[in-house]
Amino acid sequence: MPKITFMGAGSTVFARNVIGDCLCTESLKNSEFAIYDIDGVRLKESKSILDAMNCAKGNPGKITAYLGVENRKEALRGADFVINAIQVGLYDPCTIIDFEIPKKYGLRQTIGDTLGIGGIMRALRTIPVIKDFAADMREVCPNAWFLNYTNPMAMLSGYLQRYSGINAVGLCHSVQVCSKGLLEDLGMENLVDGRKELIAGINHMAWLLEIKDANGNDLYPEIKRRAKEKMNDSEFKDKVRYDYIDKFGYYCTESSEHNSEYNMFYIKSKYPELIEKYNIPIDEYPRRCINQIKGWKEEYASLSDKKSIDHNRSREYASYIMESMVTGTPYQIGGNVLNKGHLIKNLPEEACVEVPCLVNGQGIRPCYVGALPVQCAAMNMTNINVQLLTIEAAHTLKKEHIYQAAMLDPHTGSELDIDTIVKMVDDLLEAHGNWLPKYN
Repeated sequence: MPKITFMGAGSTVFARNVIGDCLCTESLKNSEFAIYDIDGVRLKESKSILDAMNCAKGNPGKITAYLGVENRKEALRGADFVINAIQVGLYDPCTIIDFEIPKKYGLRQTIGDTLGIGGIMRALRTIPVIKDFAADMREVCPNAWFLNYTNPMAMLSGYLQRYSGINAVGLCHSVQVCSKGLLEDLGMENLVDGRKELIAGINHMAWLLEIKDANGNDLYPEIKRRAKEKMNDSEFKDKVRYDYIDKFGYYCTESSEHNSEYNMFYIKSKYPELIEKYNIPIDEYPRRCINQIKGWKEEYASLSDKKSIDHNRSREYASYIMESMVTGTPYQIGGNVLNKGHLIKNLPEEACVEVPCLVNGQGIRPCYVGALPVQCAAMNMTNINVQLLTIEAAHTLKKEHIYQAAMLDPHTGSELDIDTIVKMVDDLLEAHGNWLPKYN
């Protein structure tokens, strides 16, 4: 039976979904599950919940907890699969720093975990940690697959795929729900079953390039017509993505609260009316963090005395990937992989792209897509520029590349002048202190 190691098991809800999914899967339920974290309280909470879920399934799995860096190698030793769901620096202090310091310079964010100055800083404090994970893996489980769920997805996965020497793929939740959510929002739910689609681009900005019904009819003309009508609804929350359909011709995978800060169009101090027009939730991620912390305390209190907790398999890719590799049964995912061999012709080979991938007993095989529509590739490149420079900064420890990443970030560069960007970056580096390595 495989050994599955979960890094960041204090992310209890997510650990519950992934390991719970494995316990629902015949080829995985008897696995050894090694859960690892540096927070003893959260690790204990996760262990108690997972034990109760294991009990509900008849205790098929073996669940072992590993606390602290000194026990990390043992958690990884002999693993076949490593799931990564860490958050370096947590909400307090690091997410607070990521939002509050830019705000002093007039730079507003919504989520700040994937791109923008918040995404850059999150990558810079996370890459050193996953670099250490990879070093341990090369020693104690060199053939394991590293399934990364941590953001910023393209920066972390791209770094691992270029520099770590381990098998790694990035996984997001947005690909598998993209077209279904779109059709349901537009009152076209009767066309969900049997639909055919092609999605490719980069994480959080992959494009729904083709969508057809079960009979092969192109659904985009009707989607575009209904999307224009939907934009007239003042209460509708997904307006940025629908504006993408109008302005760029295609829908993208991630939500509007994310995509509103990935470009220079919607959050603009000179045009404050756009915030209301597009229903953009400024400071959304800090609010979510506060609610999630409060919500988990309440949920844990309700679950902690239960000896048995049932679980139904979720839509998360992880268990399906592991099942496919263990059994050899083919499965298709939308994976974040290096653009090696120009899977997407008009994006650079060093970029981490999100494309269809075939999974089987041989591992994960990305599929060739070809060229994106030129406007979609251009939008992706504004994000890829930032991703590649942030990876370069993490790899070389040269501060100049952090400045350059921030300057070329479309939202940051459209709001602030170069000297202000440099001052803001310096303030962020100082505030993060020991959460970051020293840059020269």
